[in-house]
Amino acid sequence: MRKWITFSFFLAACSAQHNPKSTPTLSEAPMQVKAPIAKKIPVVSEIHGDERTDNYFWLRDKKNSDVISYLEEENAYTAKMTQKNEGLADTIFEEMKGRIRETDETPPYLEGEYLYYRRTVEGLNYPIHCRKKNVKDSVEEILLDENKMAEGHEYFQLGVMEVSPNGKILAYSTDTLGNERYSLKFRDLETGKDLGYQIEDTHYSLVWANDNKTVYYDRVDKASRPFQAYRHVLGSPIAKDVLVFEEKDERFFLNLAKTRSNAFLFIQLGSSETTEIWFMDANANEPKPEVFAPRKKNEQYYVSHQNDTFYIVTNDKAVNFKVMKTGLQKTGRKHWTDVLPERSDTQVVSLSPFKNFMIISERHKGVPRLVVTEDFSSQKIIEQPEPVYDTNLVSNYIYDTDTIRFRYTSLVTPRSTIDYKIKSAERILVKETPVKGYDRSEYVSERLMAVAADGTEIPISLVYKREHKDGPMPLLLAGYGSYGASYDPYFSSARISLLDRGVAFGIAHIRGGGEMGRNWYLDGKYLKKKNTFTDFIEVSEFLIEKNYTTSDQLAISGRSAGGLLMGAVTNLRPDLFKVVIAGVPFVDVINTMLDATIPLTVTEWEEWGNPNEKAFYEYMKSYAPYENVEVKSYPNMLVTAGLNDPRVAYWEPAKWVAKMRDMKTDNNVLLLKTNMGAGHGGASGRYDYLKELAFEYAFILTLIK
Repeated sequence: MRKWITFSFFLAACSAQHNPKSTPTLSEAPMQVKAPIAKKIPVVSEIHGDERTDNYFWLRDKKNSDVISYLEEENAYTAKMTQKNEGLADTIFEEMKGRIRETDETPPYLEGEYLYYRRTVEGLNYPIHCRKKNVKDSVEEILLDENKMAEGHEYFQLGVMEVSPNGKILAYSTDTLGNERYSLKFRDLETGKDLGYQIEDTHYSLVWANDNKTVYYDRVDKASRPFQAYRHVLGSPIAKDVLVFEEKDERFFLNLAKTRSNAFLFIQLGSSETTEIWFMDANANEPKPEVFAPRKKNEQYYVSHQNDTFYIVTNDKAVNFKVMKTGLQKTGRKHWTDVLPERSDTQVVSLSPFKNFMIISERHKGVPRLVVTEDFSSQKIIEQPEPVYDTNLVSNYIYDTDTIRFRYTSLVTPRSTIDYKIKSAERILVKETPVKGYDRSEYVSERLMAVAADGTEIPISLVYKREHKDGPMPLLLAGYGSYGASYDPYFSSARISLLDRGVAFGIAHIRGGGEMGRNWYLDGKYLKKKNTFTDFIEVSEFLIEKNYTTSDQLAISGRSAGGLLMGAVTNLRPDLFKVVIAGVPFVDVINTMLDATIPLTVTEWEEWGNPNEKAFYEYMKSYAPYENVEVKSYPNMLVTAGLNDPRVAYWEPAKWVAKMRDMKTDNNVLLLKTNMGAGHGGASGRYDYLKELAFEYAFILTLIK
């Protein structure tokens, strides 16, 4: 998550006082290629008695033709500098493509009278969404063909896709710019034709009322924050849509949900630290939302429904969360009673009620697990075959059932879909994602522990090809460490192209993430944010000390807030890394967090702190990557951006690259690659995504030994 907005650039010779170096080279790139140099237009600002000069502030102006010209020059420079890598990148892309079953389909799941699934076709970039009646020899219906929908668009992303309870109408939304502002449409599935209108500026959530004609959808404000919930009746003018809720506090995002029991609709409001739930009867005609419990600062609660009971997962006097319950008519906090107390070594992540049982999703000592219970008097852990893995519930739309479905994966196990029988504990492998030519016995997965300076143990997940572990290996280390998000070990068939070339892959489970419980997150935010960066450095040093790699063989990678991580650790220890991949990096922290007009800034004050307060400003300034670029040597770096990115504005990586290029004293490669037709997630098609990844892998492989 994070940041957004404009960009501006020009070619100009700037003062060379900090730029005495020659043109960097990559592979056999032509020596005559000169890197673009951004002109300097000083903008001086002052806060808390501290004066700062930003020479590249002008890059924020996306409408300035010089900006676009500069980005295009950077892209041309990147293309020339990596021209000799094209053959390797093409080879890696073909390898990646060759491992996947290009014509394939997902395991079907039951919803109502239909089995729903997606299928892919060789040579086509996007999936086709289908269904069949849940009877023998039923005929396939194509709901949406994303390939046809994407025609004529450089970027395409499907947003919501929700079928009405009777299975007759499909609500779906699309984004063709990458700015995450979706157009909502409705399709009559009996005729296959869309209704003749669309609703603009919607976001990621939509729910159907049980009357099959009423939908509730969200809309975004100018800052791209979902803040309104509207009610729409099919076929009626959009102008008559009813605003049922508006969240005016800019820190809070709005999301719509429906209980698995189909009894209630939820309006979920949340900031980084506080939540509030409003609910409506899904069977009522034009219901008015009721607050479940008024918000309390720094308290989070999440609600689910089973029969005559609401269950609440909350951190009220429980850092790692606990489970409480209450009746349907008495939702206020004074009526809540404990059913599962807080545990110091286990965090409750979510609760999923079915008619006759519940699944608790939790993290125990850093590892996710699923637990079955009927009434919390006893609990049964669903055992998994490996000590370190990732798992989560998927596609469980049937309330009255004795079977659940979950996904399972690890660094060596491809993503698998599992059906689990609650009564018998029978585990049925529905499908393991096929990977052509892959033999998992050839690869080794390890869980290691580094020790931070304060004595905290930092988990590391590592995978490599068995035959290559003979002394230090080239290694790609990834990290994130923000928002309490867990970077769990997952399988990637594309990653095999690194592993088979002797490159190990590791994940640093650093503080600021959620891997080790809620306190793990709290110890890596606000005025403890530097723990995230020092943890990553400690992990890197540990891997070198234990002879897994060397600094000349170590590449690191992170995206978005993980890009902030890349920038911070590169400033702190540029000598420790050979190659840095910083994807859409949130690096201009001070300037962005001081500008409340930028989308997401106000909401993010609860993650990083508000620099309008002196203590947060000074701390943030001490680690912000853009502010801390210095006259010194930096590693080889590939930095990416998305021109339409609503989370991390393209100008953040562009300004950062411009400043580093002006100040760095080395001959290492520094490249900026901007996707001129995409946003935060990069390319949208599956082949286009693999091409971007192959480009990054080729960059790494040409530079690490």
